Amino acid sequence: MSRPEPSDIHGDLPAAATMQAMVDRQELSAFAFQRTRMPMVVSDARQPDYPIVLANDAFLNLTGFPADEVLGRNCRFLQGEATSRTAVAQIRAAVDQQRQATIEILNYKKDRTPFWNQLHISPIHDKHGELAYYFASQLDVTEYRRVQTLEEAEHRLLLEVDHRTKNVLAIVDSIVRLSRSDNAASYAASVQQRVQALSRTHMLLADKGWQAVELVDIVRTQVQVFGSANIDIEGPTVMIPAHAAQPIGLVVHELAANAAVHGVLSQRRGRLKISWISNSFGLTLNWVERGGPEPAKDPGRGFGNMILGAVVERQLGGRISREWHDDGLSMVIKLSVLDHLGQRMQERP
Repeated sequence: MSRPEPSDIHGDLPAAATMQAMVDRQELSAFAFQRTRMPMVVSDARQPDYPIVLANDAFLNLTGFPADEVLGRNCRFLQGEATSRTAVAQIRAAVDQQRQATIEILNYKKDRTPFWNQLHISPIHDKHGELAYYFASQLDVTEYRRVQTLEEAEHRLLLEVDHRTKNVLAIVDSIVRLSRSDNAASYAASVQQRVQALSRTHMLLADKGWQAVELVDIVRTQVQVFGSANIDIEGPTVMIPAHAAQPIGLVVHELAANAAVHGVLSQRRGRLKISWISNSFGLTLNWVERGGPEPAKDPGRGFGNMILGAVVERQLGGRISREWHDDGLSMVIKLSVLDHLGQRMQERP
């Protein structure tokens, strides 16, 4: 019996080894797919509605669905009432065009807990170039979006605080520069009273959570320190944006303080009526004093005119008109429906 040639024994070994390597590679791929911590599914593109044919443990753990409730279904079962139709349309377009895509979409777990899913889909073609499967990976980015939202909210808050601080400082600057007095003590007192007026409105805003406040609350907060027995206040419910509340509060304070020192609030028979109307053209504040002393020869002086002008005209974009009478005055302050930040005054029915 002759000895076989080496080639007779080993001639088929390269092909066998290649076959074994292919089997091993397939098994390893399946093992890696199943054990990876990234949630993944594979859908069959050759069947109607692209049913899921593979789903790894990470996907089942993420969604809470058992395998028998996943396999054979289209991935849309993860969608819910708040899922964006736009995001769904983006996924559909990527599938129709057989292209890769990464889309964030709100999905729901089996217990209906929502989570933000960063979905990546990719087509898989066979050796003939025909579409065979769709691979999809999921990444739960709910916590990331929450932190991102908090950071954005913090940034907006800082911007708002910065704006409010600048707004208040601008008013204080006007108070310090425009207050007038013959001596230091009187000057200090006038500045202090105006800063206290700002503080009263500040406390009102703080109580309201730095949201829009009612005009009637601003007016009452400022005039009640001078008594309210001979003051009438009336008008519709008008909401004033937070950043406009302090300038308006200071305006009301200036008018009330002048009425208490020089006008109708210095007389028992005097009567002050404060009213307003609001429409699509703006807010009109009417200040009418009757029963007060005869006005001075130059009633514009000592009336806080410079401060009123600075606040009403420069900060609130409004204008003032006055009509003097023997026993008082009528004043109209008109504010544009759009304040200096372009935000519309709000009126509630």
